Amino acid sequence: MKCKNSPLIILLIIMLTCAVLTTSGCSSKDENGTRDAVSGMEVTSGSDNASQPEGGSDNTLVLGEMWDIESIDPINGDGTLICEKAAITETLVGANEDFSLKPELATSWEQLDENTWEFKLRNNVTFHDGSKMTAKEVKFTLEKVISENSKVASMLKMDSIEVVDDYTLKIKTKEINPILPGVLHYPDTAIICPSSYNEKGELVKPVGTGPYKFGSFDEQTRILTVVKNENWWGGKVGLDKLILKGIPDPNTRAMAIENGEVDFTVDVPYSETDRIDAIDGINVEKYKTPRVYKLDLNLKHEPLEDVKVRQAISYAINRSDIAENVLYNVGEAAAGPFLPTMVWANKSLKPYSQDLKKADELLTAAGWVDTDGDGIRDKDGKPLKLNLMTYAARPGLPPMAEAMAAQLREAGIGIETEVMEMGSIDDRREKGDWDLYLAAYNIAMVPDPEYILTNWYMTNGTDNGPGYSNPKVDSLINEARKIKDLNERYKKFNEVEAIVYDEQPMIIVAYYGCAIVKKDYVKGYVFDPTAHDYRINAGMYLENKS
Repeated sequence: MKCKNSPLIILLIIMLTCAVLTTSGCSSKDENGTRDAVSGMEVTSGSDNASQPEGGSDNTLVLGEMWDIESIDPINGDGTLICEKAAITETLVGANEDFSLKPELATSWEQLDENTWEFKLRNNVTFHDGSKMTAKEVKFTLEKVISENSKVASMLKMDSIEVVDDYTLKIKTKEINPILPGVLHYPDTAIICPSSYNEKGELVKPVGTGPYKFGSFDEQTRILTVVKNENWWGGKVGLDKLILKGIPDPNTRAMAIENGEVDFTVDVPYSETDRIDAIDGINVEKYKTPRVYKLDLNLKHEPLEDVKVRQAISYAINRSDIAENVLYNVGEAAAGPFLPTMVWANKSLKPYSQDLKKADELLTAAGWVDTDGDGIRDKDGKPLKLNLMTYAARPGLPPMAEAMAAQLREAGIGIETEVMEMGSIDDRREKGDWDLYLAAYNIAMVPDPEYILTNWYMTNGTDNGPGYSNPKVDSLINEARKIKDLNERYKKFNEVEAIVYDEQPMIIVAYYGCAIVKKDYVKGYVFDPTAHDYRINAGMYLENKS
């Protein structure tokens, strides 16, 4: 029997055939041999018959990342993304939940003398290109990091790196550096294969040792795809593929998880967490993370160079109210820069409680009074008005800025809040055209107090945006950095914490909380409290994803 619509069927067959040929064609390459990002062609690994975790064959997780994915460079771009969120690379040193160090690609390390360290490496690790990881490749990575990443180089303080044998490395530092193993936990030091670069030293693609390997990066859509590493030294990998999409707006991330665009995301608006958790098929988990909400003050601007004004600002902020009613208890009121649970934290410090009377006394003593009755203090005819910048990617920041602005107005300080793109904020800060800047900072990328106290509070600290300088603080930090005994080392750093707690060059407002939002079929996720935001673990898989 003949079908009356056979011409239409033939046409459909032709169209389908063309579509298949189009999607299976070769990807174009540029002059360096890298894939044309615009083509969006994905690299796959393993056979089509690779074993799947129980529960279904659709084992691709789509992740809504909180930042636009601007770079896949593991050293100069975003080492945190490549190491922790895409799980392409791994570090020599890992960290336990209490921030103590543990082996990762290095099995052990020993300080041979004040300036010499010996690291033993795993002998069963291969890179994604199939080559073995040896001391030679580790040396290559660390030397490249030192030459291209000045911030990490300043923390490593390396003088020389010697390959003793295939799995032994000897590192000499320019000066005593007790935190060297901790710095090697920093994502930008994650080990990469030389084949990641072409003969000109330009990045082709990140080739690491992690549970997932680079698949593709579309420079137009900013979507990064990674695929299962079938030969991961750590064992079985749960997902076949992981697709990372940058979604900087918290509200958009919430919509994406609700409408099924993504399977996993982080930090939706905190006011929405309970509602979203109640939706059938979605689960919200709240965790404490090593991060603080910090208000930087431009100490080069009047009146912020006056310690009385800075203390008054701190007394005017109601931290407990912000934690409860703005952050919805996804976070808590903070005192010093470290979580009280951290072994090195100065536990004698307590959060500044809101005390408008004390704030009034301090501002009046500094010469700021309301002479015209408009509710804003003034001095020498100049009103006490400040701008406060922040950004929207972290959902707690904009409402925190508004809440603090209202609280500071109660103390007679006028505040103009601005929610801006990070590029604009960086430009303003570089030009010095700012007063207050509210942001969230990780405090344990290197699990040691030296990392934060040096970068934030040393006169030339790499993250000392306010321009704080106190010779006593500089001296104490330099003394502490040379102490091997941890208890004595921590005591000295506690003195630094006490000084900056009093002088308030940077106002610590609250400890950060993280909201992980995922579909119920996402199984095996384990939150890592030492990660930058969150870390993807190899045991994740999807069960009965429809």
